Amino acid sequence: MLHAIRATGYVADPVARRLAARHNRILGVFTYEPVFPTGTGDFYHPFLVGIEESAERLGCDLLLLTSAPVTDGRRRIFHDDNRLRLADGCVLLGRSLDRDELGRLVAEGHPFVSVGRRDDAGGPVPYVGVDYPTATATVVRRALDAGHTSLAYLGQGAGPESHADRLAGYRAALDAAGLPARHEPTADRSPADLLDTLLSAGVTAAVVEEYADGVAIASLARERGLAVPGDLSILALGDPTRPAASDIEFTGFRIPRREMGWQAVEVLTALLADVPGTVTQRLLPCQPVDGATLAPPDPRP
Repeated sequence: MLHAIRATGYVADPVARRLAARHNRILGVFTYEPVFPTGTGDFYHPFLVGIEESAERLGCDLLLLTSAPVTDGRRRIFHDDNRLRLADGCVLLGRSLDRDELGRLVAEGHPFVSVGRRDDAGGPVPYVGVDYPTATATVVRRALDAGHTSLAYLGQGAGPESHADRLAGYRAALDAAGLPARHEPTADRSPADLLDTLLSAGVTAAVVEEYADGVAIASLARERGLAVPGDLSILALGDPTRPAASDIEFTGFRIPRREMGWQAVEVLTALLADVPGTVTQRLLPCQPVDGATLAPPDPRP
């Protein structure tokens, strides 16, 4: 019996059975990052773990599309030696996905799912993303409940949808509280410049888009004899996307990266199997982190 199961590739999952009957059960994985994220410390590694575990459960093999050329620091999925058709469908990884390529994938009917929410690109884009507006608003309300009334958002707040969604949640929470939503873009600015700006404006709580920026500002503040969170609370909106060695446990939230990868495969295989009622755009909640970088503001002037 076991030999027959191995020989026929039988799997119990109904979606997997439909895939086995109509497809090769090969799922592509493509990243727009310059280097394929294989290191365990890489921000994208948990996504890959979830993708692999979900594919294994469904009896699918993974094809890592690593031969795509890097142009202007980014990979391109469409090129002269494009191997996208070798897979039944593809999971896309990357902070920013090329808008033209997304539009072409949608227009040409390539089965794919993005890890991360994406705006429409000539049509709806299937994705498994994070509810950043709600997660960020929750973090901001924690600062408000602690007594903070002078906050600042440090980050771009534009470009990738994940940045825009965070800033939208920050603004929504402060608008609801009747407070100004101060925003300090971080591009081409040093930690010293940012910290000086915060202190001169009387900001008591900084909400950082990038974990590494929080590490840099906290380290500089402590070098200057300031207490974090006593003199300045710092709240981080997610996990480190670039190296940031620190023992600081920031108050904020964690991104369900492994679950996002897992569900991306679920959505893709459901699309391939034409499962009725498949929800092709999912937003997952974040995990709150109590941390140690939020305290009531110092009442001293």
